[in-house]
Amino acid sequence: MVVTRPTHCETRLSHDQAMTSSRAGIEPLAGYTVGITAARRRKEFGAALERRGAKVVYAPAIQIVPLADDAELRDATERCLQAPLDFVIATTGIGFRGWMDAADTWGVLEKLTEGIERATVLARGPKARGAIRAVGLREAWSPESESSSEVLAYLISTVDLTNKRVAVQLHGEPLPDVVETLRLAGAEVIEVPVYRWVPPQDPAALRRLVESVAVGGIDAVAFTSAPAVVSFLQTADELGRFSDVGDALRGGGSGAVGGGACGVLAACVGPVTAGPLLRRNIPVIQPARGRLGALVREIVEQLPQRRGQRLPVAGHDLDVRGHAVLVDDLLVPLSSASMALLRELIRRPGQVISRADLLKVAPGDGDDEHAVEVAVGRLRTALGDPRIVQTVVKRGYRLAYEPERSANPSDGWRY
Repeated sequence: MVVTRPTHCETRLSHDQAMTSSRAGIEPLAGYTVGITAARRRKEFGAALERRGAKVVYAPAIQIVPLADDAELRDATERCLQAPLDFVIATTGIGFRGWMDAADTWGVLEKLTEGIERATVLARGPKARGAIRAVGLREAWSPESESSSEVLAYLISTVDLTNKRVAVQLHGEPLPDVVETLRLAGAEVIEVPVYRWVPPQDPAALRRLVESVAVGGIDAVAFTSAPAVVSFLQTADELGRFSDVGDALRGGGSGAVGGGACGVLAACVGPVTAGPLLRRNIPVIQPARGRLGALVREIVEQLPQRRGQRLPVAGHDLDVRGHAVLVDDLLVPLSSASMALLRELIRRPGQVISRADLLKVAPGDGDDEHAVEVAVGRLRTALGDPRIVQTVVKRGYRLAYEPERSANPSDGWRY
């Protein structure tokens, strides 16, 4: 399902809380980690998130085949030149411009534009229209929805496509439904694979990202193309982590290091990108418009709401984030062990948690209950006020939770 607003997560922040979490100069994404799988514009994307406080992990899931070296694109272009085209569908501005640039490199730009000019040109959206007009051509029609499906519906409902030659400019991912429907309608379809994707040359960063998602060690993973999603999921399968990754993205994983109750957030730039995740019943967030800036804004709004955990404790306001906690107006980075302890205490705020239970979530601190005392001591030191975590003699520890300071006393997770 596509999730664009909070639903079931008890520990989410309200919209107003999320908007005020940047108080005292603390950026809204400070303390959160976002993985970026993009190949193109990844630095621009990452810089936009970093300006809002996020820690960014770069893990390109795909790489782009240079257009001038792409034999498939050249073969498709030659097919377009072999006989007159009846229709040309431009799906993206950057893709159409790239096709024209490659044709220019091969010395066939003039011949190609002449062939396209004699055809009926359809543009999926305004950027494709702009690219068409930039080379002196004009589109015959373009939908307001920017939908390939609407372009297809228009074409098959207005024209007999029997024996018509149709060139479909792709951009990174195939359009099997569009292509198959045109062929069933009798058309000869030429798929023009502009900016073809292949797996990354060095998959190490992607593998590390998959492992981080599997254990909840990251707060969100962002996708800007369907091939990147497919590559990410295939890598998870190859590593034997597909089930763990799916659980983490659905909110059912353990979240051992940094996971909140809402799971790792999957953020997609648009419905085509989201498709491979939705088909596996993995919820996603996506902006209303498929633009990189809109995706950044969606992450800024949604991530604190879904992954943040806030509650009043020992006279302080705690805002627990992915790898840090905001204690009043001070952002405190925590080690993975300290964060795991704090999340276990927050999971049942005010209740006593035994040393044995805390030992299970404090990896690397030993194998006896004394190790828990040491770990709790480190957590108290980091938080700056030992009263936040109280010792209950012979029983364990509890968070000094103050439900009376909540806006709604019956709901201990909001204030």
